[in-house]
This record gives sequence, structure tokens and C-alpha cells, in this order.
Amino acid sequence: MSEAVIAQKAKVVDGVTEQFKNAASAVIVDSRGLTVAQDTELRKELREAGVELHVIKNTILRRAADKAGFEGLDDTFAGPTAVAFSNDDVVAPARILAKFAETADALEIKGGLIEGKVASLDQIIDLSKLPDRDGLLSMLLSVLQAPVRNVAYAVKAVADAKSEAEPEA
Repeated sequence: MSEAVIAQKAKVVDGVTEQFKNAASAVIVDSRGLTVAQDTELRKELREAGVELHVIKNTILRRAADKAGFEGLDDTFAGPTAVAFSNDDVVAPARILAKFAETADALEIKGGLIEGKVASLDQIIDLSKLPDRDGLLSMLLSVLQAPVRNVAYAVKAVADAKSEAEPEA
């Protein structure tokens, strides 16, 4: 192999290494057998959620994962492999891919990374069941509002009780 080709492959490995390091989560899948329409729909859903899906050679993935310090992923880099990277939303790739895999039998989730740690298939499936970021924020907001709302109701009840107890002149 020429030095130019080796240098080009090293650049690709460095790029994938950076994607692994910067990713909030990455889900590794085998999409062999998806129809063109299914693949297009999946990529559209992922893109709308800010997730990048790349089909990458296994040797490049192995080298990039090793370079990024992720051990234990070599078994997932077998057969046709695509990786969904998300830099912002940890849950989005897992949720979208797991939901899509329910209807498309050809899509197989192999494993991935969650916040810089290697994750098994079961952990990815568990992650996919969590609500999205907006859902989690709305849950947090409702939990934070509950005590304030309860105090307001108590003050209103006391005020109503006092106004009922006072005789009108």
C-alpha cells in the first residue's frame, strides 16, 4: 500500500476516534437487509434528532475504538456495521433505533457507548425506554413546581377559611 493511502486511512481513523470521544452516545447496528425505503426513513428520523449514522469498515472502527480507549467493542465490529453518533442527546440514537428495530426485523442493535462507557445490548435497550430530553425536563419541572403549588393551595385554603369564618357586616 502506498504511503498516501495509509495517510488517508489514518485521517479517517482519527476522524472516527474524535467522533467516539465527542459522542454523548453511540449505538452500533447491523442494518443489512433493510430496504432502501426503510434505510431512508431511518436516516431521516436520526437526522431530525441530530444523530449521524455512518457505515464504517470494521477495521477502522476497531482502530478508532482502541485509539479512543474503548475496550470490549471488538465483538460488535463483525459483519456490516453502522454507527449512530449523538453529541447532544444521549437517549435519541438508542430510542430511535430500538423503535425502528421493532418494525424492521433486519435492523439489529449490537451494542454501543453511553457517556464514554462501553454499553451492552441490554443497556442500550434500557436506555431506549427512557423519555427524551424534553420529556425528562418536563418531569423535572413538574417535580420542582409541586411544592410551590402545594404551598399556594394551602395559603388559598387558609384565606378561604378565614373569609368564610368572618361574618359579613
